[in-house]
Amino acid sequence: MASQLTDAFARRFYYLRLSITDVCNFRCTYCLPNGYRPSGVNNKGFLTTDEVRRVTRAFTALGTEKVRLTGGEPSLRRDFTDIIATVRENRAIRQIAVTTNGYRMARDVAQWRDAGLTNINVSVDSLDARQFHAITGQDKFRQVMDGIDAAFAAGFARVKVNTVLMRDVNHHQLDTFLAWIKPRRIQLRFIELMETGEGSDLFRKHHISGMVLRDELLRRGWIHQLRQRSDGPAQVFCHPDYEGEIGLIMPYEKDFCASCNRLRVSSTGKLHLCLFGDGGVELRDLLEDDQQQAALESRIAAALAHKKQTHFLHQGNTGITQNLSYIGG
Repeated sequence: MASQLTDAFARRFYYLRLSITDVCNFRCTYCLPNGYRPSGVNNKGFLTTDEVRRVTRAFTALGTEKVRLTGGEPSLRRDFTDIIATVRENRAIRQIAVTTNGYRMARDVAQWRDAGLTNINVSVDSLDARQFHAITGQDKFRQVMDGIDAAFAAGFARVKVNTVLMRDVNHHQLDTFLAWIKPRRIQLRFIELMETGEGSDLFRKHHISGMVLRDELLRRGWIHQLRQRSDGPAQVFCHPDYEGEIGLIMPYEKDFCASCNRLRVSSTGKLHLCLFGDGGVELRDLLEDDQQQAALESRIAAALAHKKQTHFLHQGNTGITQNLSYIGG
């Protein structure tokens, strides 16, 4: 089905990032350095499985091909496996992905795959256990590494690993990361540190452009791959001597937003047109029963007329995004 989700700049949207909680048990320096703090404005709780079913069904009817479950940490939901199975009911969805900190993967990843999960992203900002602990506030490095091994054992052909690129923290560790992925089918994605409302000081201290790594990869013979329409924002590079790949996500690069293909729904049922946008479009009042699907689809499609051409991060405009757990990073 051709996507009906098209904005004023002729961008088509095949990819939904659906947050199911804003709670996280890690305290990453660039996201929740002081730990999770409830906002106090969520009186109805997070989306239920029935609400997840209805919102993903509406997006599927509008051409969505990929759903990523995010948080916070989505696996903190006791019904997380049920949520995966609920999304899987939409047979037109080609990919069901999760972004996780990985601490429950060793125990549960086989169940997630059986429920219908097709893709998995794990956040790992350092391959040094002590530095991992310092960044995340949790001494869980070995547990996360075991979880990645468990994902391969469960049948995932490839695992994506997200690494927030930070000057003087991990930007000089490229050789260590490359040695790790050389025998492993891991797509290691370096993500430029982004400025949030609560993280301006950290951004000024540690931001570094991903172009530094891109230039080094090209110098070493890595090859830039073509992007598919349901892919995320990463520029992906491969090398004939490596099983793994490198991805670079560079939101400060010129024209980064020109290829945007994703929309976000928060854990409390608001449609966000951009990670760094203002406000949000309320959907929850149309998630109460199955008879509201036509109205839900109409509201989602109409909202696209208000999507802006760019995120305006270059001007230091972080919108409502106080931290990256707020609407799923």
